[in-house]
Order: sequence, then structure tokens, then C-alpha cells
Amino acid sequence: MHTRHTIYAGVLAVAFILSPAFADKTSVEIQAPESAAIGSKITVTVRVIHDGNNFMHYTDWVYLKANGKEIARWEFTRGARPEAEVFTRQVEYTVTGPVEFEAQGHCNLHGSTGSRTLAVKVR
Repeated sequence: MHTRHTIYAGVLAVAFILSPAFADKTSVEIQAPESAAIGSKITVTVRVIHDGNNFMHYTDWVYLKANGKEIARWEFTRGARPEAEVFTRQVEYTVTGPVEFEAQGHCNLHGSTGSRTLAVKVR
């Protein structure tokens, strides 16, 4: 009887960890100036948030696009995971006109909360 309860508890624990209802998906925020002059360089920061950073559960990729074109991608593996559950990556970008940035991150088990966008206007 004890063995059956132990197995049952183990199955429930695995189901809980993998269940989308309890899933922790990777989410991102984008930080950049509201406006910039044409020709200026701005720093775009992608803040990645994910509760889970161990060899089984981690953010496996993050991308940043400018006007639909990928300008940065960070890939992670079990052996080369992000440095923390909340981390940032930065890109220097030269403004050539109005730009919309899009970023998204992905959890290896649960996926993503979706992409986020931020527009920078030209002044």
C-alpha cells in the first residue's frame, strides 16, 4: 500500500510540474527611449522573467526584432542556462526612422506568454 501511494504522489508531482495550468511561461519586457533622433544610437534592453532556471526547466531562447527583422537572438541550453530567473540583454540600435521593437522569450517546457512590442518615435 505504501508503494502505491508513493508512486501516486510521484505521478501527481510530475503532472503538476508539467501541467499548463500551473506552468511558468517565459515573459519579456522591452525598455528603450520613447523617441530618438534619426542617426542616433539607442540602447534597447530586453528584460526576461521566468520562474525556473535549472537543468530541466529554463528559458531556451529570446529574440529581439526591429520593424519585423530579427536583430538579436540568444540561445540557451541545459549546460549554458541564463544566469538568473530574471535577466537582461542589451542591443545598441541606430535609429533610421520610426521603429517598432518586438521581443519574445520561450521556456523549454511551458512556452511563452507571447511577444511584446514597443514603438520608438522619431523626433
